[in-house]
Amino acid sequence: MTVDLGRYGPWAVIVGASDGVGAAFAEALAAGGLNVVLVARRQALLNEVAAVIAKRHGVQTRTLAVDLAEAGAAKALIEATGDVEVGFLVYCAGADPDFTPFLANTIAAAEAMVQRNCVVPMQLCHALAPSMVRRGAGAIVILGSGAGFVGGPNMVAYGASKAFDMVFAEALWSELQPAGVDVIGLILGKTDTPALRRLEFERGQIASTDETPAGAVPAEQVVAAALSNLGNGPTVYVGEQVAGMAQLLASQGRNESVAFMAQAVTAAMGK
Repeated sequence: MTVDLGRYGPWAVIVGASDGVGAAFAEALAAGGLNVVLVARRQALLNEVAAVIAKRHGVQTRTLAVDLAEAGAAKALIEATGDVEVGFLVYCAGADPDFTPFLANTIAAAEAMVQRNCVVPMQLCHALAPSMVRRGAGAIVILGSGAGFVGGPNMVAYGASKAFDMVFAEALWSELQPAGVDVIGLILGKTDTPALRRLEFERGQIASTDETPAGAVPAEQVVAAALSNLGNGPTVYVGEQVAGMAQLLASQGRNESVAFMAQAVTAAMGK
């Protein structure tokens, strides 16, 4: 499906753009003619992505290396884009690199997760959405996860933060959609990203990080689902697995769903 991205332009901000889904979003939005601001922690990787995009699509690019767990992260991004008109925001950051029990990790790790996944996207939407409303056009895509459907082991802070993202996107859609701003919470299941490959390799589930994890949805499919459903918010499921999971959990009580999630996570870990 061809999407007219020009109506959202002229600039897009992609947070978490150094690899995986974020880099795929940056590529697709640049291919649609939008200038892109690429945000992540690793400057070298951002520079590589920006160089390829600029050469391939002839758009303007900017990069901003920032640790989203730091208190001033959103302020730095807002200041870095203060001279351009941002019409598209994609928030991809905030994967869980640990997947460990809550008490086995530090409280600082949990607090950093909430900062990255909840506080920063809220701050960015509050700062960038007003100009979209004034123009009567804009798009905000916030990546969620099936982990946010119901609480599960080894992802206590992560699952809670993704539940926040899902409800935040839904509520924001209810306020901004009448003003012409498309908001979607993009709910992902198992997705083929470098972070997932590293995790499954460390757990012995794949032989090398060059191997695609079983059942993982390609990053390009995630982007395609988002762009083809920008006007179909507030919640968009990516892949049959996560859509089926949502349907199953909705048919059960909360307590049954929590028990089911615990069993599913334990089985996935081979324990």
